[in-house]
Amino acid sequence: MDSPYSHKVWQEGELSKIIPGGLPFPMLSDAGGRIGKLYMVYDEEGGVDLRGRFLIDPDGVVQAMEILAPAVGRNVAEMIRQIKACQHVRATGEATPVGWEPGKKTLKPSTAQAGQVCQIWSPDMAF
Repeated sequence: MDSPYSHKVWQEGELSKIIPGGLPFPMLSDAGGRIGKLYMVYDEEGGVDLRGRFLIDPDGVVQAMEILAPAVGRNVAEMIRQIKACQHVRATGEATPVGWEPGKKTLKPSTAQAGQVCQIWSPDMAF
């Protein structure tokens, strides 16, 4: 909902100090909350969009989303992990279990695995 001007000030005054060169993509200004309403993050009473992130694949399908209270920090490493997982799934058709990182074990979806996943993968493999 912030104006393009406030995004510019934030980019130049803060983000460029955290991320060398600032964000490598443009920020969206959602004056009036039109996009926030579509993604169900618009707070009518406060007149603001809640902080959210959406991973949208090349076909326009939302693959992941996260909505947090404004005071709660986000985990950029987790977002990047999810992007890599979405890319892997799209490229291979394999499933990425919880905590999956590139190079870790994946699952090949099949009806033969029904009830057998615990024999192939366990939570201690996640971290």
